[in-house]
Amino acid sequence: MTGSVAERAGARAGIVVTGTEVLTGRVTDRNGPWLAEQLRLAGVDIAHVVVVGDRPEDLTRSLEFLATSGMDLVITSGGLGPTADDLTAEVVAQAQGRPARLDTDLESRVGGIVESLSRGRGWRTDPEATAAGVRKQAMVPEGATVLEPVGTAPGLVVPVAEGRSGPPVVVLPGPPSELQPMWPDAFGTAVVQEALRGAVELRQSTVRMWGVPESQLSATMRGLDLADLEVTTCLRDGELEIVTRYGPSSQEAYDAFVAGLVDEHGERVYSPDGRTVDDLVADTLLERGWTIATAESCTAGLLAGRLTERAGSSAYVLGGLVVYSNQAKHDLAGVDSALIERVGAVSEEVAEALAAGARERLGTDVGVGITGVAGPGGGTAEKPVGTVHFCVSTATDSVARRVQVPGDRAAVRQRSTTIALHLVRELLARAGSDG
Repeated sequence: MTGSVAERAGARAGIVVTGTEVLTGRVTDRNGPWLAEQLRLAGVDIAHVVVVGDRPEDLTRSLEFLATSGMDLVITSGGLGPTADDLTAEVVAQAQGRPARLDTDLESRVGGIVESLSRGRGWRTDPEATAAGVRKQAMVPEGATVLEPVGTAPGLVVPVAEGRSGPPVVVLPGPPSELQPMWPDAFGTAVVQEALRGAVELRQSTVRMWGVPESQLSATMRGLDLADLEVTTCLRDGELEIVTRYGPSSQEAYDAFVAGLVDEHGERVYSPDGRTVDDLVADTLLERGWTIATAESCTAGLLAGRLTERAGSSAYVLGGLVVYSNQAKHDLAGVDSALIERVGAVSEEVAEALAAGARERLGTDVGVGITGVAGPGGGTAEKPVGTVHFCVSTATDSVARRVQVPGDRAAVRQRSTTIALHLVRELLARAGSDG
């Protein structure tokens, strides 16, 4: 659902992500989302993120499209290396009407960087090929500002030639480790600051919900006033993420929107302030001084890995048991082999025993047990693929759940970790309400 935020934003930008490896999905684009957020923080509305392969004609057409779409700034990422398929600087120079010339001082600086890297890494290089690559990276469009390399590739800020119309183009390298440190220098140039002089504050807030169907959320939103808000909903691993963008003058409208969601759905709006379930579980465990351990079968340590993603997690995560086989369930988590024989490994009873085993073996306040059929094989009529049993327990309370998780093996395993975290959150909240 869209309000009038885009109409109010005083500056708009487009991003072109280059690289056939990104276009085909072999590499995930990290630059487009990162740049979009940096621009939003600066009050710049993102109109387009375009991904193109290593074909100069496609890049040219993308630049032409953005130049004629009312953009105040265009940013490219990738295609600045020394190889033949790295053509971004050359194509941008042509699009902006600014012929490229060799910058001998830049050639010397890049050459020194390449020489130092080659020596440090023990590379044997062809001097002629290396010199040609360095020369290619030192070709600078007339009138462009050079952004000093973080790796070996310099960036560029290229204004459109006099007598022509269009936005300036910021040309950045593809590796995020090079692009991100270079961005402040690019953003601070006089050309970019002038292009974005109309930028206004653009706020963005997130609400997270659990256990609410999209259709029900849609019905709720139809009854709320969204006139001054740009609202986007996304269903991910069973969670509903509601992201809203708005101007400062619409803060009251946003607050009323969130209040309306809470009034309608109560505790199913589990995070009105945008914190993730991971954040909430970690924060609650830290606040109480509690510890947690896991015993995982079908997820094979994914939950423990997710619990320990956060720095400082050793304060509350004591460990995890990967108990994929029945023997491991017995030997590591202490599950009675007779119980497994009687009810099967994928069962409520075994999930409960795994949670208790994790808690008792590792001496924690909270234990989590997960056992299921991730697929693609192994399912039965009674326990089809996607059947997962969960249990989260303390010494005095427990939450158990059987869920039929949709999707392929990877989806079942990933979504199961999210379900488990929400069950931990539920138990912790219940323990808190009990005093």
